[in-house]
Amino acid sequence: MVKSAKAIRLADRIGRVKPSFTLEMAAKAAELRAQGVDVINFSVGEPDFNTPANIITAGQRAMDDGFTKYTAGAGMPELRQAVCAKLARENNIKAEPDRVVVSNGEKQSLFNACQVLFQSGDEVIVFRPYWVSFPEFVRLADAEPVFVNTDPEQAFEPDFDDLGEKITPRTRGVIINTPSNPTGGVWSHEAVRKLLKLAAEQDWTVIADECYERLVYGKPFISAETLNDHGARIVTCMSLSKTYAMTGWRIGYAVADPVIAKAMAKFQGQATSCPNSIGQKAAIEALTGDQSAVEEMRHTFRERRDLMVGLLNEIPGVSCALPGGAFYAFPDFSAYIGKKADGQVLEDSFDLGNYLLEQARVVTVPGDGFGSPGHIRFSFATNLDNIREGIERISKVLKLLE
Repeated sequence: MVKSAKAIRLADRIGRVKPSFTLEMAAKAAELRAQGVDVINFSVGEPDFNTPANIITAGQRAMDDGFTKYTAGAGMPELRQAVCAKLARENNIKAEPDRVVVSNGEKQSLFNACQVLFQSGDEVIVFRPYWVSFPEFVRLADAEPVFVNTDPEQAFEPDFDDLGEKITPRTRGVIINTPSNPTGGVWSHEAVRKLLKLAAEQDWTVIADECYERLVYGKPFISAETLNDHGARIVTCMSLSKTYAMTGWRIGYAVADPVIAKAMAKFQGQATSCPNSIGQKAAIEALTGDQSAVEEMRHTFRERRDLMVGLLNEIPGVSCALPGGAFYAFPDFSAYIGKKADGQVLEDSFDLGNYLLEQARVVTVPGDGFGSPGHIRFSFATNLDNIREGIERISKVLKLLE
């Protein structure tokens, strides 16, 4: 007689963590395409360009030269030096290699920072709308995310009145993300300086996610560290993924106080050892080589942004601010929440997103998952024809709602 299997006990923390619904939406798009469905994907969070040829060549050369072994845990010295040169050249940040930790993507940099800075009993300010992983990074550090509102009319900058009401003696840090995923909003220098001044007064650590620093339209991007007039403690996290279309190479980095950097390297050493060695060689070429491809991609993204936002604003009841950076539009579809499709009420943006997928064959990402009911995230990391066709499909099926 076969004994019945015992229930598997999982750690409590896995129950506190929500799955990445952005990845789920991307998986849905891939599954539909595999079935031969003509689906347009506005959920993607990565450039649709290939990695520039000079970077690919550097990776190939690394393999040919046998550079396929472990490196220093915090990243090879040559890459950390290249990061320092880049920070000085583009961000006006002076840093030595002992302040730099290279990781397997910026996502790991952000995770590492939360792990070494926060613990049980701590609270961390997270502004909504937020990238879906921010609250989970905090929870995985056994701390609690505290959500603070932003102003949609001001590029989703902090609502400082709401922030003031959320501060407690347990507040230990704050995560900022400008340019933003999901909104594309770029905060003003005044807003960043005001937050950094408060962080310095409260002795918080600021984690600045500047993943989209090179994808800013209309004005140069200024890093938080450059605006740090009051000596706030900042961990700046950056990525090669979006700037150089290197999402699969998995290289990101953080620059921080040497004490924090050493702790992050120590933690990473027990988690994943070193970053991808081949990716590190390619990253050196990315940071030090020809930058013309970056400008070409940025110009293309800007053209796509202008088209998508214009078409979204032509849909009755929809309003969409012009994002200052990244490759996302974040329109407000609140006018369609509560309407009926075949007698079924669309109660939230998840319902509306599913309706658009089923009826228009367009994949989007619901705003509720970012802490912003009524909104939907659209990625313009796709070509102009897809943007025109996708928005036209959406406009048609919205007219069918009761």
